[in-house]
Amino acid sequence: MTRPIYVGSLCIGGDAPIVVQSMTNTNTRDVDATVTQIRQLEHAGCELVRVAVPDLASAAALTHIRERIGIPLVADIHFDHRIALASIQAGVDKLRLNPGNITDPKKIIEVVEAAAAAKIPIRVGANSGSMAKEYLDKDGHVTAQGMVASAMAQVRLLEAHRFEQIIISLKGTDVPMTLAAYRMMAHEVDYPLHIGITEAGTSWEGGLRSAVGLGVLLEQGIGDTVRVSLTGDPVEEVRVAYAILRALNLRQRGITFRICPTCGRTGIALEKIAIAVQDAVRDLNVRLTVAMMGCVVNGLGEAREADVGLVGATGRATIYVHGEPAAVNVAEAELIERMVSTIRDLAGGNQP
Repeated sequence: MTRPIYVGSLCIGGDAPIVVQSMTNTNTRDVDATVTQIRQLEHAGCELVRVAVPDLASAAALTHIRERIGIPLVADIHFDHRIALASIQAGVDKLRLNPGNITDPKKIIEVVEAAAAAKIPIRVGANSGSMAKEYLDKDGHVTAQGMVASAMAQVRLLEAHRFEQIIISLKGTDVPMTLAAYRMMAHEVDYPLHIGITEAGTSWEGGLRSAVGLGVLLEQGIGDTVRVSLTGDPVEEVRVAYAILRALNLRQRGITFRICPTCGRTGIALEKIAIAVQDAVRDLNVRLTVAMMGCVVNGLGEAREADVGLVGATGRATIYVHGEPAAVNVAEAELIERMVSTIRDLAGGNQP
């Protein structure tokens, strides 16, 4: 078990639930746009949010952002220690820092001392896209061993200044290499691990690559906080993260859907119905299982185990609630509306 590290009142590590986080893609200097996106992320279930802080003007905006959001705020800092100091002064809850690109030891000490005084942790680590040459292999390629060595050099640097409020990441684009790096690191230290597959891609391929990588690590008990790195709307990162955690029974936020792949026995337009129902209840934050099946072969069993079930026939279907028929022989044209109303009625007052 890793040691617990607190980011504001949020615990990462120890026996705390795995924390879902994301990163904004707005211009941080645009406070209104950044706050709007963070609130959208909060609504989707994001528990920790990081913003890029490339300059002092962005750091100055952090105070105004922090006071308008409800989840801990992380400042992403590179190269200039003054930006890190200004971000701490602005009241952020955590730094994502790369001591490797702030080369003056005195400047690193300044940042570490300021973070210690403010009682905020620092995330350090390696990213396969920005590895220093001394950690590459003889052919100039990134390796799992090099990623661990790079991250450990940063950890030892902070520890040398008696700073141990550390979270470590080892993000690579190559899934097997990233898995190997995290496994090595899990045997080296007891600091919490921030896991992710970096630059995973757009929603479809990036979601799949992230599911494979994160799923393997999480099933092995590695990982205390996750970010699914996708190109596009960061809200999708949070949705995918929770889908991965739900699949492993690690977190149960939101509705779990079980939908059959369809075959020649399917007598209704199940794909169209399923997509419409999912979209219509996406806003619900309740623990429900919804099964939508095209025929009775597996349909009756799935409906029996679900909170809400749909079992198709030819041009019609039966809707089940807690395994019992609630609406029999519903016409196909009415199924979307009836399923949505049934789910919402069952959700009732269970929403936060």
